[in-house]
Amino acid sequence: MNNNNMICDLETGVCGDPGEDAVETIDLNEPQRQVQLYYVTDPICSHCWALEPVLRRFETQYGHYVQFRTVMGGLLASWNGFADAGNGISRPADVAGHWREVGEHSRMPIDGSLWLDNPVLSSYPPSRVYKVIQQKDEKLASVFLRKAREAVFVWNRNIGQDQVLTDIVNVMGLDGAAIVEEAGSPETQAMLEADFALSRSLGVRGFPTIVLVNEERKGVKIVGARPLDTYVAGLKQALQTESLQAKPVPELDELLQKEGRLFSKEIEVLYDLEQQEVGSYIEQKLLAGSSTVKEMLGEVYLERT
Repeated sequence: MNNNNMICDLETGVCGDPGEDAVETIDLNEPQRQVQLYYVTDPICSHCWALEPVLRRFETQYGHYVQFRTVMGGLLASWNGFADAGNGISRPADVAGHWREVGEHSRMPIDGSLWLDNPVLSSYPPSRVYKVIQQKDEKLASVFLRKAREAVFVWNRNIGQDQVLTDIVNVMGLDGAAIVEEAGSPETQAMLEADFALSRSLGVRGFPTIVLVNEERKGVKIVGARPLDTYVAGLKQALQTESLQAKPVPELDELLQKEGRLFSKEIEVLYDLEQQEVGSYIEQKLLAGSSTVKEMLGEVYLERT
């Protein structure tokens, strides 16, 4: 024991060293453990589009446990020599039916007819635009990826074309022409190649793939679009815990203000609704005139007005 601890100061009321501050804030909670989450994807990956409702809920409720990193995987360099024998795809026209099948199964609307008359020749152009925006702002990069997917899957726009990409970026309030031009530089291609290398190092062979890695560099790899419970179980395994604290989901009006557009399946997954319950839920939660209910490819979607 330090002998100074026996000395009591009448003014401070402290026996021993009072320190510099009489009152200070402390936090005795253990630091929150986190895992690194790698989401390996591609702008034209149809199953990645199908995963969006589940991934949104996972991020919303369990995002505080992860450091999220989106990695471009390079699905289609070009059609020269490309073949996906497992899905019977060797030319652009073969993709149309596959996309429609994914859309019907997942209920995230996919048109797919662009593969018949205006096919995407490479997924690298939108991937490079993503990398440019990601260097500036991670959240804006996520916004771009969402808008690019809506454009190609729902609205049938060719996101392999510079003008389409420019239009998407402009809508975000950024300089589309400048960003698309930068995306064509060797430096941006090098960043994309770095993503490909990371994807290979993670053992990724298909999209979507989510890899959860803990501090001991051990973790879980989840391939394909899976239910929410699969990702929650993977997170528990990576964190080596039996319980997680889920955050509440935002109110529908708050989410719509942020996103601008939500498809029925996204609303169902986030709020645990059946498809037939969505209409009444919208009426209950949103003020009249604050949104518009529309339909695309047999699926209801909601737009902010």
